[in-house]
Amino acid sequence: MIDHDRLFKELIQTFFWEFIELFLPEVLDYVTKDSLIFLPEEIFTDVTSGDKRKIDLLAQVKFREQDTYFLIHLENQAYNQKEFERRMFHYFARLDSKYLLPIFPIVIFSYDEPKRPEKSQYKVNFLNRKILEFNYVAIQLNNLNWRIFLNQPNPVAAALMAKMEFKLEERVRVKLECLRMLVTLKLNPAKIELISGFIDIYLRLNATEEQELETELKQANLVEEEQIMEIVTSWMEKGIEQGIEQGEQKIIKRQLKRRFNNIDSALENRVNGLSSEQLENLADAIFDFQSLEDLIKWLDQQN
Repeated sequence: MIDHDRLFKELIQTFFWEFIELFLPEVLDYVTKDSLIFLPEEIFTDVTSGDKRKIDLLAQVKFREQDTYFLIHLENQAYNQKEFERRMFHYFARLDSKYLLPIFPIVIFSYDEPKRPEKSQYKVNFLNRKILEFNYVAIQLNNLNWRIFLNQPNPVAAALMAKMEFKLEERVRVKLECLRMLVTLKLNPAKIELISGFIDIYLRLNATEEQELETELKQANLVEEEQIMEIVTSWMEKGIEQGIEQGEQKIIKRQLKRRFNNIDSALENRVNGLSSEQLENLADAIFDFQSLEDLIKWLDQQN
């Protein structure tokens, strides 16, 4: 499964001020950029349900020309959730209680469906009295047209266009423009890999679309074509490696099922988590196992 929160956290933490510049440029007018500190991960327990909630990203920054600080709390919401606005208020209240600092709350709604506008406010009202009105910034990607960001040379735009609103027939064009923007930003190889990986995960083309992309590239600027093809080739090589590893997993699980009649899903998941080298070692060790206990003991030794 895709760890959406981790991917978005890594992207925004790496390009934090580029994210702010893209969506909230007014914040740059009153912040000291070099004061940025990312605070440790916050985990809160919901006393009602017993669930543990983890805050995605919490940054401390300083007001410009002041000795006071404030917090920027950012959440990525990868799925539609009922009463999410109440959860944002709970986060706000607990962060306020702990840090005693002003808090600027932001949510990125990154799911594909539904496309109805999301709430950006939590209210508590009685008949003749307003008790609470809590507001936060809502950035709903599936309601943002990718073309609006096409001419904004920003690494966050290059990544997030892959999650914005576009027509089905525009998939190839969107991916091409994401890559074209990426190669013109002149980033270091690690940052290019971060953004290109993000694009490929969220906008993966089928075989026909890949062929169309290649045709489009041949008509592009020569320098751009070479740089984009390097990224595309890297994706293909990683895909082949993943395919080989998945093939090894299937073969080994088939051998285990034949040897021990069957294995449960928990053991299958543990085999799926092995590296290529560990899979090779397991293939050699299978025929030395006398029972499932031997397999479990072997897996325990891999941790």
